[in-house]
Amino acid sequence: MITPPYLQAGDTVGILSSARSFTSIEIKPFVELLKSWGLQVQLGKTLGKVHYQYAGTDDERAIDFQQMLDKPEIKAIFCARGGYGTLRIIDQLDFAAFNQQPKWICGFSDITVLHSTLQQQYQTATLHTLTSLFLKEVNLFSQFSLRSALFGGKLTYAFDVHPLNRLSAKQVMKGEVVGGNLSVLYSLSGSSSDIITTNKILFLEDLDEYLYHIDRMMMQLKRAGKLKNLNGLLVGSFSDMNDNNIPFGKTAESIIKEAVEEYNYPVIFNFPAGHTAKNYAIKMGEEMEVYAYEGQIISKQ
Repeated sequence: MITPPYLQAGDTVGILSSARSFTSIEIKPFVELLKSWGLQVQLGKTLGKVHYQYAGTDDERAIDFQQMLDKPEIKAIFCARGGYGTLRIIDQLDFAAFNQQPKWICGFSDITVLHSTLQQQYQTATLHTLTSLFLKEVNLFSQFSLRSALFGGKLTYAFDVHPLNRLSAKQVMKGEVVGGNLSVLYSLSGSSSDIITTNKILFLEDLDEYLYHIDRMMMQLKRAGKLKNLNGLLVGSFSDMNDNNIPFGKTAESIIKEAVEEYNYPVIFNFPAGHTAKNYAIKMGEEMEVYAYEGQIISKQ
């Protein structure tokens, strides 16, 4: 896996929207944060554009992203928000210049399209991080973890044990991290961006889905062989789940647990990433270790 160069003070980063619309006014707090870290910021042409729910037409968003990819002075690209739309432009992007000079692609949720594409097609690590949209909703440690990830620091987190965890005292979950938003991964199935999970740690999170659809997506992953040969399953937040008038009868976490019951690898819930105030950075495509220590779960990258 190729690791893009970590940032240094004085480097230039870009912010754009590959999916839903986002205004230049809304972006100001995130710009100020990046500048406080000694970074220069270039704003994409999609910020402030509106084409129905998107930040411009597909062509406008693809051209904006392509320009950021091709500019050698830009060392990282931040996606201002997710929603939906990156899937519509991914096949228009040319990563030739990116391959010659890799840079960090940062974001989460709909940005799973980019994470998976870059890992599977171009063997390049990315950063699963908060977006500008969620800056005011995350805690300070989420911001610190983003800074640490960008500048090459170690990412070490301690979080609470979940009752559905499957991890013995002597087990260590270890492997490259793949995955991201479950709904987006479902949409990539069978495409050139589809994830390869063998001997990997699969990370999953999601927001505002019906419980029966969580079950359907997990069954699809299982039938496709994506859950069979993992080194471990890491489950982040499954926030604001919905149910029908006739209850599905299970939580998102219990649905996931049931889908992998026949396998023997470690399964960890409650990882602090996703649509939550604790949205800590993950280096996607990089190796992670997860283990139990003194009544908590520890993860290291």
